[in-house]
This record gives sequence, C-alpha cells and structure tokens, in this order.
Amino acid sequence: MCIEKMIDGMSDGCYTMDNNQHCEVRMKKKQPPFQITNKTIADVAEISELTGRLSAHDHLSSNPNLRRTNRIRTIHGSLAIEQNTLSLEQVTAVLNGKHVLAPPKDIAEVKNAYEIYERLDELDPYSVDDLLTAHGIMTRGLVEESGMFRTRPVGVVDQEGHVLHFGTLPQYVPDLVMELLDWAKHSDLHMLIRSCVFHYELELIHPFADGNGRVGRLWHTLLLSKWNSVFAWLPVESIIHDHQQEYYDAINASNDAGESTAFIEFMLSVIKASLIDAIHTSDAMSDGKMGKKTLRWQKIEQFLQTHEYIMNADVRELCGVSAATANRLLAEFVSDGKLVKYRESGHWAYSSN
Repeated sequence: MCIEKMIDGMSDGCYTMDNNQHCEVRMKKKQPPFQITNKTIADVAEISELTGRLSAHDHLSSNPNLRRTNRIRTIHGSLAIEQNTLSLEQVTAVLNGKHVLAPPKDIAEVKNAYEIYERLDELDPYSVDDLLTAHGIMTRGLVEESGMFRTRPVGVVDQEGHVLHFGTLPQYVPDLVMELLDWAKHSDLHMLIRSCVFHYELELIHPFADGNGRVGRLWHTLLLSKWNSVFAWLPVESIIHDHQQEYYDAINASNDAGESTAFIEFMLSVIKASLIDAIHTSDAMSDGKMGKKTLRWQKIEQFLQTHEYIMNADVRELCGVSAATANRLLAEFVSDGKLVKYRESGHWAYSSN
C-alpha cells in the first residue's frame, strides 16, 4: 500500500531524487523519457486489432446494463486501489440509492467518482481547467485543496513510513502539468502509448494533495476514449486492481529507471487483458455463440450485478420476450437454483441465490 503524505521543511530548490530529478530539468524536456520496445510495438498492434473486434460487436454501446456494470467495476477497482473499503456489491448498492453501513468518506468517494465518470464525454483531455474540475468533483468534501494544485510538498510513503517518491515541488507543478497536457495534445505517438506516458508522468508530478491515482486513471481512460469510444465503458481500472502490486512495481521500476518504459508495458498488458475479457463477454452475448436460455441468463445475471432484484417487466425488456415467456424463464431459473423468488411491494421479485 502506498500513501500520499504532506512533508514540511523541504527546501525551495529542485531536490535530488535517485529515481528522477524532475523539476526544472524535466520542464525543459519537450518529450518525457521512455523507450518503444518490440513488446510495446507488438502489444499496440494486438490491442488495435482487439479494439476493432470489440467495436464491431457494438454490445457496449447498445447495452445500458452492461455499460452500467462496467462503470461500477471501474469505480470499485480504482477506489479499492486507494484503500476504499466498499465491496463491489456495496458500491452497487450506494449507486442504487440503498443505505450502506460503511465509512462516510468511502461512500462519498463512490458518489464523487461515479459523477465524474458519468461526465467523461464532457471533458477535454488537454484542458488544465477540466483536469482541475475533475479533481474537484473526485475529491469534493474529502480534501482541503480540492480542485486545485497542491501548495505544499508531498511524498509517497509505504506502510512502514519509508518515502518511496517525492512529488514535484509545488511551485513547479502548474507549468509541468500544462507542458504535459500540451505534449499529449500534439504528440504524434499512438494514443495507446501516449496515454500510458501521460498516466505515469502525472503520477510522477503528483500535482494534488490527494487523489492523484484516481485522477491519473480517470485521465488515462479519457484519453483512450477519445481514440476509441469503447474505452469509456471498459473497466481497465478493475484489471489494475486485480494486479495492484504489479501496478506499483511498474511505477517504482520506472522511477528507478528514470523513464516510463516499464509502466507503458504493464499498462498495455492491462488494457489487452481488459479487451480480451470484454470480447469474451461480447461473444457470449451473441445468439450464435450459445443457447437462448444461457444468453438470457447472462443478461439477467448482469442486471442483478447492479440491481437488488429483477421482475417480470425487467426480463421482458432485457430479453425481448412476452410476459408469459418471462414468467417461464424466471420459474426455470428458480428451479435451477439460480434465483430466489419473493414478494416485493406486492409483486413477485427475484434475486440471485
């Protein structure tokens, strides 16, 4: 686990770091340092092909329940990396307006994150004002310097209190961030590489008192979504959470090397894994890939990931069937042990067993 910590008593000059000297020196570099390896080239080609396959299916844009499920997975994954204690089920319940017994801070983080991810298509990925707006929404009511660059030095420490990384001194932060945004806007690099470099460099600068990781992952998704809209709904953050230690290891390896190659390779592997997972789901949703009953169960199962229960009317809408067919399907899934039937507000409702 890594923790952001304000550090007092640091000098005003550009301090020395074993893993980078990145104040005035880095500001003068028009392109952040990294290498494009053979692995990077191969991964970019494969991800481009996978993205084309997923775009051709078009299930993400046409299935609101799948989009919502993926968005909730995204929010849960990104916040869990930052030690938010809510489970995926609790995050779902919070966003469905249910009462959840959990720390108020964790609940606020969920609501804030959902709000800004829902506004993703409104954000300009090259605007410093939009970056600050996003941070303001993400950290609203949680940190003192919300929606603004930090005014004090900050370090990232491990659980034992050892400093792993110092952020750029605050007086250099605005210029460095604006330079990074300008580089991202005008670079000729493929967006798959460009977005990884941006993500790493923003973490290196550490422009905020808190919320750097959450905003960095949000902005990575935003940049990718401008290249291909499927990334707006792809839960890349969930895969990062599944490989959280490798995420930190890639950041630390890049810090030690003084350039972001290791982080680029790691993030491309995560993006590839997320696309493969989405394609498997998309394939399974195609009528030609499985029996109708299995396909219909998958739709109901996905619905129940973001809802407490399902009713006949929901099944009719999801599966495009009559009321009688919906009743038959629900009865079969109860018989199969997949659903439990009970009364809810005078109507029959069904929840996962």
